Amino acid sequence: MVWWLVFAVFLYFACAALIIAEIFVPSGGLISLCALACLVGGAVIFFHYSTIAGWIGIGIATVMIPSVLIFAYRIFPKTRFGKSVTLTPPERQQGDAIPDTSELKELLGKVGIVLTPLRPVGMCDFAGNRVECVAESGYVEKDKKVKVINVESTQLTVRTIEES
Repeated sequence: MVWWLVFAVFLYFACAALIIAEIFVPSGGLISLCALACLVGGAVIFFHYSTIAGWIGIGIATVMIPSVLIFAYRIFPKTRFGKSVTLTPPERQQGDAIPDTSELKELLGKVGIVLTPLRPVGMCDFAGNRVECVAESGYVEKDKKVKVINVESTQLTVRTIEES
């Protein structure tokens, strides 16, 4: 009878290994079904041995499955395979952040220079501050002077200034 308990523990370990495999190998849920079969088989063996052993087995499974999933998801990005299939986040530079709305409201009425063509969205420079802007009307060429006419949330609307 002790060998059956060893086999039930083996099925639980097989379940944990299959859960980890499911994360790394796309199988359409087939590996998950095998993991579930191992889990149910182990629980049945535990309950066949005794009711107390069965409930202890269920308690172990309740703790084991989330623990294995958390462990696998934390380890996955650090594996060679995980590094090859996951995207790395873009590196942000100091000036790339979107300014707060209060900072943008201070730009209302300010004059700046278009850094990238506004089609109708592009980048403008206001005294060293690079900000994404929306042209009031259509296309605005690079190096044109613009004036901020509206600030709504994090969106600046600009109008070209006619140079005379």
